[in-house]
Amino acid sequence: MNICGKYFHNNGLSVLEREYNELLEEVIDIINGISASECRIHNNKGKTTSGHVRYNRSSLNVMFKEQFIKYGWKDQKVNCDYSTIFFEENGRFGHSIKSGFLEMDFVKDGLGVDMHLGECALPIYSGCAKMTIFHNLGFIEAGIEIVPTKNFADEMSTGVSYFEQFVWDLEQRGVSDIDIPVLILGIDK
Repeated sequence: MNICGKYFHNNGLSVLEREYNELLEEVIDIINGISASECRIHNNKGKTTSGHVRYNRSSLNVMFKEQFIKYGWKDQKVNCDYSTIFFEENGRFGHSIKSGFLEMDFVKDGLGVDMHLGECALPIYSGCAKMTIFHNLGFIEAGIEIVPTKNFADEMSTGVSYFEQFVWDLEQRGVSDIDIPVLILGIDK
């Protein structure tokens, strides 16, 4: 894989280079070590209408997970206990609300990494809300988002979000006083 784009939200690059340089180098090594060609779909259904080869996002996720684990990164889950106190009296929430969880793909030594190779419609949620939540809970101080470029996203087996949209969203939103430093990396095959 190649890193084709970098966007620095709230001084993401300078903070990562200053405080997490070794971990940033690990992430770059992991990305550069992934071979997208191993994730090609090798049947007639695995082609776009223009005949381009498609890439299986699930296989890519597995390859990334294996490499991050090899380098000692771990996923981080947080249980979410949902409240019903904000429902109106006539609100319909059933007899019980099932609790869920929020997950950061990889965490190591105060740095969080989230991948967007799945069907996540709004990666900006991760960069703006999820990263802040994990920071507020004491798991991370800074983050990295890994997102395919539009070119690469168009060749995946299912629709995914892409780097250019993520950057546009963040540019339009701006930086808030609760945002943590995040580096967004746009990857391509």
